Amino acid sequence: MELVFLGTGAAFSLERYNGAVCVDRRFLLDGGAPLLPHLHRAGVDPAGIEAIFLSHFHGDHVAGLIPFVAFRAFLPEPRPLTVVASKGTEERLDALLDAAWGPDEWQGWKHRIPLRHQVAGEGGEVAGVPFETVALRHGSARATGYRLHLDGSVLAYAGDSQATEELDRLCDGADVVVTEATGPAPMPTHTSWPEAEALAARHPGTRFLFNHVSAGSPSGAVSDLEVITV
Repeated sequence: MELVFLGTGAAFSLERYNGAVCVDRRFLLDGGAPLLPHLHRAGVDPAGIEAIFLSHFHGDHVAGLIPFVAFRAFLPEPRPLTVVASKGTEERLDALLDAAWGPDEWQGWKHRIPLRHQVAGEGGEVAGVPFETVALRHGSARATGYRLHLDGSVLAYAGDSQATEELDRLCDGADVVVTEATGPAPMPTHTSWPEAEALAARHPGTRFLFNHVSAGSPSGAVSDLEVITV
């Protein structure tokens, strides 16, 4: 399994880009900016992305989709793209792209893409990969954690989450977990560095890769444009 960390920063980080992870050059976990040039910089073909798993609709997780999705409309031979997310995301993403490009432009472009929206629900399968979901707590926002079954391994991903029992459930039995370690101090809607460290200690057989870092570099944190094979 190859993980390309296109951005590893919290929403307002001055040191890191917004969060997005590319898995096996086929899938995206969230779509923070600047997604499109970072895919190219990392040697990943943006046209080869088959599906995007969105954890929630905060700007630092979706702003990179504004150019990325439009880019897919202008490929010589547009390829299918599936967006997996909570119910209602199709309308919100459509409104975001309308606002970004103007409804006359976007409504004409989107018909060029074989764009499919799949409600995450309790799980399913996309592009041949089974997945499960866990509802996570992130303040008043609806957040979805994913467990992807890839070649006999389980990759768990939490975009943003408080350090609650739901997050532990997402991590149970996973081979690799990508989750946040936002800052050194306690915070109401995110996982702090000490909470992330304690989470990893409770799951000793799992490899943890921490992202969504506001500043500095806690133990186990990954870096922008880092490529890790697990």
